[in-house]
Amino acid sequence: MEKIKQLQDEALGLIRQAKDLAELDSVRIRFLGKKGELTEVLKSLGSLSPEERPKVGALVNEAKVVVEVALNDQKVSLQAREQQQKIASEKIDITLPGKGIKQGKLHPLTQTMERAKDIFLALGFEIEEGPEVELEYYNFDGLNIPAHHPSRDVDSTFVIKDDVVMRTHTSPVQVRVMEKRQPPLAIVAPGRVFRRDYDATHSPVFHQLEGFLVNKNVTFGDLKGILTEFLRQMFGQEKKVRFRPSFFPFTEPSAEVDVECLKCGSEGKKGCSICKGTGWLEILGSGMIDPNVFKAVGYDPEKYTGFAFGMGIERLAMLKYGIDDIRLFYENDLRFLEQF
Repeated sequence: MEKIKQLQDEALGLIRQAKDLAELDSVRIRFLGKKGELTEVLKSLGSLSPEERPKVGALVNEAKVVVEVALNDQKVSLQAREQQQKIASEKIDITLPGKGIKQGKLHPLTQTMERAKDIFLALGFEIEEGPEVELEYYNFDGLNIPAHHPSRDVDSTFVIKDDVVMRTHTSPVQVRVMEKRQPPLAIVAPGRVFRRDYDATHSPVFHQLEGFLVNKNVTFGDLKGILTEFLRQMFGQEKKVRFRPSFFPFTEPSAEVDVECLKCGSEGKKGCSICKGTGWLEILGSGMIDPNVFKAVGYDPEKYTGFAFGMGIERLAMLKYGIDDIRLFYENDLRFLEQF
C-alpha cells in the first residue's frame, strides 16, 4: 500500500514537471501503459491473500484515477500554452505597410488593336473574323494573287498540305464576306497571321487589321479620307499623311501610306532612330479593289467599286511607342510591359 502511494506521488510530480505533450505522454506510458508501474501492481493482485486483494485493488484504481485526472489537466494546460506560443510566433504587425496588389494591364498589342478597331467602328465599319488555317484559294487565288507570286513559295508561307496554308494576311476574310453578302459593305478583319520570317522587325506570328469598303461610286478620295482620319486619330490630329504609288495584286491603283515621323516631323533629321532621317514612316498598304476580285465573288465591277487596306498591328505599336525590336512584345518581360 505504501508503494502505491509512492507511485502516485511520483507520477503527480513528473506530470507537473512535464514541459511538453511528448514528455507528458511518456509519463502516462510509464505509469498507466500496458507495462506501466501501476498496471503491474494490478497484475500482481493474484499473488495477494483474498483479504488484501480488494483493498489493494481499490487503492490502485483510485491512484490511476488521480493520475489520469492530473494527466488530462496538464494536457489541457500544455495545449493552451503551445497555442499561445504559436499565435505569438505568427503575429502580424498591422502597422507595417502592405505589399500592395499589382494591377494587371492589357498587352500593348491588345491596346493597339482595340484602339484601331474602335476608330473604324466609329467610322461605320463592322468587324468580321475568319479561320487562321485557310484554303489556298481564299488566301491567294480569290485575291488575284497569281501562282508564280513569291508570297506563295514555301519559303514565305507555312503550308499545311497541298491546298491548305496558315493564312499570310487577314484578306481572305474579304473574299469570304463578299461571297455571302451584297454591298454596301464596310468591314475590318483583325487577327493573327503567319509568315516564314523572323528578325528584329519581323515575326513568324503577328497581327494584322485589314479592311475594305464596297458600294456604288466609291472613289480613291474616299479611301484617302478614311485612312487619313484613322491615322490622325491613332497618331495625332496634327500629323501629316502622304500616299505613294505602289503595287498589290488585289488592288489597282495601289498606294503605300506614310505618316510623318513622330519624333522629328516630316522634314526629317539626320540620325533620327525612328525614320532614319527620311521624315516619314510607312504605315500600311491600300488601293482600289481589283475588278478580278469582284468577278471572283460574283460582283459586277461595272456597278460596284471599293477600296481595301491592311496594316500590321505590331508595326503600329512599334511606331507609336518608339520600339525598335518586335521580339520585345513576345518575351513577357514585366519591365517592358509595365511601361504601357
